[in-house]
Amino acid sequence: MSDIHVESRAPKESAIMLDCRQLTRTYSEGPQNLTVLDHLDLQVRAGERVAVVGSSGSGKTTLLNLLGGLDRPTDGEIVIGGQSLAGLGEADLGRFRNRYIGFVYQFHHLLAEFTAAENVALPLIVRGQSRKAATERAMQLLERVGMGPRGAHKPGELSGGERQRVAIARALVTDPSLVLMDEPTGNLDQTTAANILAMMDELATTTECAFIVVTHDLSLAAHQDRMLRLDQGKLTPA
Repeated sequence: MSDIHVESRAPKESAIMLDCRQLTRTYSEGPQNLTVLDHLDLQVRAGERVAVVGSSGSGKTTLLNLLGGLDRPTDGEIVIGGQSLAGLGEADLGRFRNRYIGFVYQFHHLLAEFTAAENVALPLIVRGQSRKAATERAMQLLERVGMGPRGAHKPGELSGGERQRVAIARALVTDPSLVLMDEPTGNLDQTTAANILAMMDELATTTECAFIVVTHDLSLAAHQDRMLRLDQGKLTPA
């Protein structure tokens, strides 16, 4: 196993949590290549919240998958907290994701056979925490997103908005350095969405966790520190 090192998250205004350099992703479609991301550069500081907007098919989800190590770039480099993802094998990359990256997918991807509390606790159990400690931490996060009374319910017993709140708790349970969100408030009512935004604000300030939010919701995007538009494989200020 290679060494994994992420720099301290002690408060430093200039600390760069995410650094993408010349990020490129090309897919083969028959005899032609389709370039979705074209030598894209992006820097996100610790505690910064960045929104990415763009039309459907512009590559927003591809970008999130690359940043989260779920896909490999065709060219370029991704550095998170000083650690290059290119330098990690698959096993180490999985451990790195578990420790430093949280995901909130557009479709929650909760495990149907597990309760809400078990779904949220799972990343900690995978890391090696005891089931008791992991469940206690999971319940803390579920309470925080207003889902404490529903911890014993399985996803099939929850509404779409409730499942999304469980997914947000799962993304935050490991105290990640970077959280990647794909339409995180799309299934939430206005009050719950506002509560989630307030939680993001608090975490960005108190833990210096960085957030990248892909969304079509311009009001959500405008709430972030920066709004970027993905078009023609490039990011530009929106």
